[in-house]
Amino acid sequence: MTDAEREARISLAACYRMVARLGLDDVIYNHISLRVPGEEDAFLLNPYGFLFNEITASSLVKIDTEGRKLAPSPHEANVAAFVIHAAIHKARHDAACVLHAHSDAAVAVSAQKGGLRPLSQFAMWFYERQAFHDYEGVAIDLDEQRRLVRDFGSHPIMLMRNHGTLTVGRTPGAAFMLLYYFERAARIQLMMQASNQPIIEPAPEVCARAANQFWQQQGDILGPGEREWPAFLRQLDREEPSYRD
Repeated sequence: MTDAEREARISLAACYRMVARLGLDDVIYNHISLRVPGEEDAFLLNPYGFLFNEITASSLVKIDTEGRKLAPSPHEANVAAFVIHAAIHKARHDAACVLHAHSDAAVAVSAQKGGLRPLSQFAMWFYERQAFHDYEGVAIDLDEQRRLVRDFGSHPIMLMRNHGTLTVGRTPGAAFMLLYYFERAARIQLMMQASNQPIIEPAPEVCARAANQFWQQQGDILGPGEREWPAFLRQLDREEPSYRD
């Protein structure tokens, strides 16, 4: 195993642990995949049947885009689930990490016609930057891959209607932080809607300005995860160091 793969395994295992710590996991379901650095057709995926808080660097399964194992492992991968990930990895070189989640607030907002509205600063990350994919049933049909790619385009997040979300990033930390921002924004939106009070939405030009501030990294703003992810790793090293095993 190369040093690059070892570090990739540690980073991806940490991502699984953080999703679980924040309650954004779904028992043994959902999946986060990461391209192995320096290997065009090699990816790391969770062992099927493991809770996210059980996953370690060594337990991750190394597979290709067809779901075939590339290294010995006593564990199996959810090849059907990788249908989603393989399509995105192959289509987008910026999608080194693909994170699929069923977090509650995000699923609720995915079923709203307009998706996430620009009602909080968290939401500004996604202003005019959210894609939509209509629900087609459990995503195990290879034919759905082309529609997933078509609908996702170049956006950082896609709402899979009535199902969940896909976030992508060049690192697990980036994909995780986009999920975190979206879930916070979705919860706030649902709380506002439940208040039965008039909702003030910022003007479009203000929303666009805020989004550009984030994505153009104006001022001291960094990309998703660049400042937060090292802090999460320190927390895991103190409280759940077994993720590195």
